[in-house]
Amino acid sequence: MKSKVGGLPASYRLAVASRALAAVLGGYLLAALASVCLTLLLPLPKADAVVSGMMASFLFYLLAVLWCFACRSAWRAWLGLLLPSLGLALLAGGAYWAAQP
Repeated sequence: MKSKVGGLPASYRLAVASRALAAVLGGYLLAALASVCLTLLLPLPKADAVVSGMMASFLFYLLAVLWCFACRSAWRAWLGLLLPSLGLALLAGGAYWAAQP
């Protein structure tokens, strides 16, 4: 029997690899930044805010992975992860800067 894997074009394989990379790396970036933002912005004691942020990061990671494979293109998957990550990074930086004495 012949395998059908050899019949897939290289562009399709690269698109799937790019989506997988976006899901793993971009999802981690988004989840980490969301966790930091929640930790800095939640009006809870520090330990509770950290635990809440870390627990919410699993949800953000799941949504990022689902987003990457639901998009029409790999470019849209990357863009849909990097733009919110940039926004969260700016928000976290502002919250950190505002909390400094």
